[in-house]
Amino acid sequence: MFPLGTVLLPHGHLPLHIFEPRYRALVKDVLAGDGEFGVVLIERGQEVGGGDVRFDIGTVARIVQTAELPDGRWLLDAVGTVRFRVTEWLPEDPYPQALVETLADEPVPVEDDGGAPAEAAERRTAVERLLRQVLALQVELGFPAPSAVRSIDEDPATAAFEAALLSPIGPIDAQKVLEAPGTLARLALLEALLDDARDMLGRRIAEAD
Repeated sequence: MFPLGTVLLPHGHLPLHIFEPRYRALVKDVLAGDGEFGVVLIERGQEVGGGDVRFDIGTVARIVQTAELPDGRWLLDAVGTVRFRVTEWLPEDPYPQALVETLADEPVPVEDDGGAPAEAAERRTAVERLLRQVLALQVELGFPAPSAVRSIDEDPATAAFEAALLSPIGPIDAQKVLEAPGTLARLALLEALLDDARDMLGRRIAEAD
């Protein structure tokens, strides 16, 4: 387990600079195994030194690229895969460990033709529209322009996580997105978060005029 001050969402990339001895050991053990470890958000405390309080819902990270530096530090890139819930924290020797269970999303019923249900498709479209508006307002306020503005996935389940990754939300809101029980709830939450962000950015622009 790797507790962090940021949230890893499914489909998200996680670049890490590993320097603490316990996490150097974790990386070596993970690379000798299946290449996966768990990431959870720190609720209170710091990443370095231990003694933190953590959320129990996190994401499995799969290592996709590594580089070991001459002094024993590691640079790695991982990608988020599936959600999990911690059922029991274990003794932290030599690094944080836990028993976990995989968390499946609440099923979204499909239409007779096999497509996404109307509500999920409509919410996905609304989230994409709001996201584009928010990113455009950020640019108007002088934020760096996105390197690329692309359409989010047509699948509402994947689109929800992609939109969250592109949205200007903090760790606690990202954790709420991660903990949402299913796609419809996740998209509804993102609609509300992006709507709030649009209103806030709009007020800042009006105040600046």
